[in-house]
Amino acid sequence: MKVLITYASAGGGHLRAAEAIFDFLKNNRKNLEVELEDILAYSSPFFRFCYIRGYPVLVHYANPVWGFFFFLTEFWIFRWFSRKIASAINYLSCRNFRGYLEKKDFDFIISAHFLASELAAGLKLKNKIKSKLVTIITDYGVHPFWLSKGTDLYIAASQPTKDKLLNMGIEEQRIKVFGIPVSRNFNKGQDKNKLKSELGLDLNKFTVLIMTGSFGSGPLEKIAKSLMNDVQILLVCARNKKLFDSLSRENLKNVKVFGFIDNPEELMAVSDVIITKPGGLSIAESLNMGLFPIFISSIPGQEMENIRILASYGIGVFPKSIKQIKEVVLELKDNPQKLADLKNKIAQAAKPGSCQEISSVIR
Repeated sequence: MKVLITYASAGGGHLRAAEAIFDFLKNNRKNLEVELEDILAYSSPFFRFCYIRGYPVLVHYANPVWGFFFFLTEFWIFRWFSRKIASAINYLSCRNFRGYLEKKDFDFIISAHFLASELAAGLKLKNKIKSKLVTIITDYGVHPFWLSKGTDLYIAASQPTKDKLLNMGIEEQRIKVFGIPVSRNFNKGQDKNKLKSELGLDLNKFTVLIMTGSFGSGPLEKIAKSLMNDVQILLVCARNKKLFDSLSRENLKNVKVFGFIDNPEELMAVSDVIITKPGGLSIAESLNMGLFPIFISSIPGQEMENIRILASYGIGVFPKSIKQIKEVVLELKDNPQKLADLKNKIAQAAKPGSCQEISSVIR
């Protein structure tokens, strides 16, 4: 049986979800022929450039513009028109991907991005492929672009995600609440004290992880300086080399500074709380690790919806200032029972078996 796992390399979350299910299938379903492909590798150069470069520029430097277009395309009056335009552009720009799908005619296509889902669904409706199409929604909310007629199954992150799909007209039998797939590395089986010792951390100090994605965006330095006298901090600058160089020179007390890392699960394992952006994958990984999230630097649209849905579970806070961030952290530090109660809520919302459950539909 041939299975394609596909994503778009615009933002790291889609890739991490695709890699997680790909890795699971390769290790646990030896009977399957599994391929992992970036749809943008099959698109026109200009389209690929706009996707890969345009999205980061919009969300980091033109947040209001991104928010305007997000809500415009979500609003029902403009939805039909905007979707038609987007579909025409996608169709013309991704001819090679459509050709690839026709040639391979996979038994299953598991898509972690709405662009791939739309193109595969279009081929199905024209009877050009016979693949079963499974769409993994990588946020807790649902933008209408995730919906494509011809999709066989939607994988929802949570019950509120499913409820929104139902309200948008998707039949219940076409929705499974399996959660967002994350790497098997994100589990609570690590030896916390051993990892703390390896990282040179105080075993008994309350530990805060600050990590906001591959761009290292947000007021990270100000947050670290506000907390460094009260807790120990792990601060991940990722690709923000300017911030990394600056903080490395300052050598702040109780602050360990990292650049781009390949072991986020280890930093999560030794931490008590995480200060992070509310991306779907970041949230799912944090929940799997039992970490209470404090959200910063959210972008309008999907990330604000993620915050809203997590709040319905009593999980996560979105402080409005650095002063409020400090108040939240110190309250959790000084009230271990409250933190323990919150971790129980996190355990109820986490979906550590997501990859296995998604695998179960391939038969």
